[in-house]
Amino acid sequence: MLDTQEIQKLESGLNCFDPELREISLTKLRTFAEAKNIIAAAKLTPYNLHCHTFCSYNGYGYSPTYIAWLACKKLWFAAGIVDFDVLDGAGEFLAAAERLEVRGVCGLETRTYVAELASSEINSPGEPGVAYHMGVGFTTAELPPEQRQFLAGLKAQAVARTENIIRLVNAYLSPVKLDFTADAVSLTPFGNVTERHACAAYRRKAEEIFPDTVARAGFWAEKLALSLAAAADLLRDPVRLEGTIRAKTMKKGGPGYVQASPESFPALAEMNAFTLACGALPCVAWLDGMSAGEQNPEALLDLHLAHGAALLNIIPDRNWNFSDPAVRAAKTKCLDAIIAAARKRSLPVIVGTEMNAPGQKLIDDFDCEALEKHTEIFTEGAAVAFAHMLLTPLQMGYLSEWAAANFSTKTAKNAFFAEFGRALTPRKFSLVKERLNGKTATRIREELHF
Repeated sequence: MLDTQEIQKLESGLNCFDPELREISLTKLRTFAEAKNIIAAAKLTPYNLHCHTFCSYNGYGYSPTYIAWLACKKLWFAAGIVDFDVLDGAGEFLAAAERLEVRGVCGLETRTYVAELASSEINSPGEPGVAYHMGVGFTTAELPPEQRQFLAGLKAQAVARTENIIRLVNAYLSPVKLDFTADAVSLTPFGNVTERHACAAYRRKAEEIFPDTVARAGFWAEKLALSLAAAADLLRDPVRLEGTIRAKTMKKGGPGYVQASPESFPALAEMNAFTLACGALPCVAWLDGMSAGEQNPEALLDLHLAHGAALLNIIPDRNWNFSDPAVRAAKTKCLDAIIAAARKRSLPVIVGTEMNAPGQKLIDDFDCEALEKHTEIFTEGAAVAFAHMLLTPLQMGYLSEWAAANFSTKTAKNAFFAEFGRALTPRKFSLVKERLNGKTATRIREELHF
């Protein structure tokens, strides 16, 4: 039996860039989990369907395999990865989730241009008409040629944007300058360099150029417009330092910021068409309801539904977790309003914490006052998404012709998919999928006794 130190070493192996080491570590941890009856244990309500991985950027360096392991050992109801502009981790995550008996859901996040809201800020601060947007329910990264080309374009555009940012910031931060390949690409296993990778690289490069902490503090004080004391304080907190580098040099007003144009990102309709062609579900990514584009939740959802949206994603922690009572009340009111609007439209809701910055929670506080009343809604959404993952290879997914023929209302469809997702796990589904293939929803209910 593995001891604590051995488990920690194997978990570290799960996050190594070497895929062979990740596989070896997973095999040993799975054997341990089987022996301890962890895999067979009943999974609890909490889950996280919005976990970025090191395929884009994870604040803790977690791999797709580690996310599956985390869900297994913590007994999460479900887990989902969502990386920016890539599906590089999809195959690895789904394989690990299946081996660990985890309800796994795979998604992709990008930014899109929403023509109807061209003059309004939506959920990308300072960028009118630009919206973070998702596709959820990708069952494979092996896409048809046209979709593979679209996806490759997303990644290439994203990397080119980051490379251009680094070029601009290099000129400003000189002599602290990055070599894009040597200093930035090396921080990610699949070459998907993000702004956060660049910030980590700039922090490290400054340590090389200015090994003396006083000199380094002076450099950052000058470049980030800080007092010497404030800069010295940041040196003791790498997370805050990297966040400040990003805010001061890469966001609006900074030397590396480039104002987005409609041509910078795919149109909302294009992204949704790609998602649907892959068998996945277009998903609204909601921020907090405070922007002009989000202040009317009913209008926002109607716009997205007209473009084919099938799910709503929320990051709950940024919608209630504030020390200021007035801010908390205002944000919670917006959270309640978007959930009510989604329920009115029978739009399933999924949640998660992102994990794309250090310090973000591994899972939401489902039992806190702001979220407890919505927990059943959240769990239903996760079950719907997972059921879609299981049934899509049988041509019976949430938006399939089979679903259209079997359900006259979205409410009835949601009820079936939620029941299916709750009742089954990867292992259980593997035992029954052949006899369920092509059956009616009524017959499946009879077969599975729910």
